[in-house]
Amino acid sequence: MSLSRNENPHLLASAPVVVGVDGTPEASHAVVWAAHTASARERELRIVHGTNLEMTRALLGSYSVVNQDVVLPISQHGEELVAAARQVAEKIDPDLRISTEVSPEHPARLLIEHSAAAHMVVIGGPEPRRGLNRLGSILLSVSSHSRGAVVTVRSPAADAPPPSSGPVVVGVDGSPVSEAAIEVAFQEAALRGAPLVAVHAWSDLYLSQFSGIIDTSIEADQIAEAERSLLVERLAGYRENYPEVEVTRDIHLADPRDHLLTWSDTAQLLVVGSRGRGGFTGMLLGSTSNALVQQANCPVMVVHPE
Repeated sequence: MSLSRNENPHLLASAPVVVGVDGTPEASHAVVWAAHTASARERELRIVHGTNLEMTRALLGSYSVVNQDVVLPISQHGEELVAAARQVAEKIDPDLRISTEVSPEHPARLLIEHSAAAHMVVIGGPEPRRGLNRLGSILLSVSSHSRGAVVTVRSPAADAPPPSSGPVVVGVDGSPVSEAAIEVAFQEAALRGAPLVAVHAWSDLYLSQFSGIIDTSIEADQIAEAERSLLVERLAGYRENYPEVEVTRDIHLADPRDHLLTWSDTAQLLVVGSRGRGGFTGMLLGSTSNALVQQANCPVMVVHPE
């Protein structure tokens, strides 16, 4: 059961949009997206940077604790990063309420801690050619362990701004986690004045259609009708609460990951649950969500149910 607006800490007027920065171009894309979002929703933008001094101290021992030649440059670099990000945000909206923080904590831990009271947490996504580097590992940790919504902003080209047009697309699989994603997707579509596409793709029959043992075309038609009815039922209550949102249903026999990645070429935002119906117990980020935050060509919002 979802929390009411008064009970949900992420919907409180005091909840800021939190963005992590590390000096990379990907982080700059995240700052731009977060600043536009905070400005449109009249929320505070909180820019944070974790210096991970704990790791430095662990590597250098007590020497780093007493030697300011080690500690000060790291902290000063962090202050320079958040100051530069602040300048970027102020150009977008000079009246935007902005706060900054440089913390000795690990970047992932810092963002996860902020997620408890944030409207959303925003982080830059890695470029595909870099693979799962340090930025990617922080991204997966934050996406997996945060509370509320985490948005990954990754532009397909270095100088391309995040998309501001197109539909909000939500992945629906019937799990409790995707139920939370549906609600947030309707909220996002309403706030943006954007249409909503509810995608329900499943691949259970994908391999069996090649086996020749059963007539999968008949079974697929029957299952598709049942899944269509299920999707209509899942969306019904939200359509009543958000009558202004234009909704399209997309039911497809395909790999959900590939189908949603295709949608990322034209969507302004993809919304998915943190773990789907096929995830293992204790698995905090499902394979589909994992792939999307690393590969999608539009911002991806991973929703954790409260």
